[in-house]
Amino acid sequence: MTPYARRGVHGQTVELLARRILGGAIPEGATLDLVALQSELDVSLTALRESLKVLAAKGMVDARQKRGTFVRPRAEWNLLDADVLRWQFEGGSTTASDQALLNNLAEVRAIIEPAAVRLAAERRTDADLAALDGAIEAMGEQGTDAGHAVEADLAFHRALLAATHNELLERMEMVIESGLAHRDRIVHSSPHSEDPVPAHRAVLDAVRDRDPAAAEAAMRALLDQAGRDLDRVGDSDADADADADADSGSDSVEGSRSQ
Repeated sequence: MTPYARRGVHGQTVELLARRILGGAIPEGATLDLVALQSELDVSLTALRESLKVLAAKGMVDARQKRGTFVRPRAEWNLLDADVLRWQFEGGSTTASDQALLNNLAEVRAIIEPAAVRLAAERRTDADLAALDGAIEAMGEQGTDAGHAVEADLAFHRALLAATHNELLERMEMVIESGLAHRDRIVHSSPHSEDPVPAHRAVLDAVRDRDPAAAEAAMRALLDQAGRDLDRVGDSDADADADADADSGSDSVEGSRSQ
């Protein structure tokens, strides 16, 4: 599940088409007009077809004689692919499909991470503890830099999965990371989130003590806090929108009175 990293026109074309499909601008079942896309994107037909092959490999598009190239149903997309997750979340906004995927991610994390941290508590090495300590230290230095906070959190959870010394669990970071980074950007850009250090430190302390039960309990508490933070940001945004609508309505009334 190595992330697609090709740059240049080809890479830009792949990502643009992927985000249009994921965002619904090109809906499921739609047949692509390759000639129109080639003209719009100013790329060769060969480059466009090569880009579509990348998306076909990820289950997003297919081609049939007499029908042409079309978008496959979402149920057939490889949503666990690291690129698909990254493309879903890198559009700069949180759509309904983004929110649904964040909710799904929270459920996946609730299944995987408490079990993973039990293994980490049993198998961690001094090197694992050093990596976790480093992430906690970086988390405590985050200040107001949301980007720094995101990277520190990702480093902690990456190190935690690595401490299981289970190759398949370690690879789960590619599934979790894109969604977690998007969630972190939302939360850490808001003044309404709780301090993340104590909850993460509780997990680390239990792992250091080789106490699987305590580690699992601490991880569940951490995930509960993560859910509260996201809900709090959502509630704050909803309140802000309501206040803006009220102010707009008040201005309209005052305007009508003055006429």
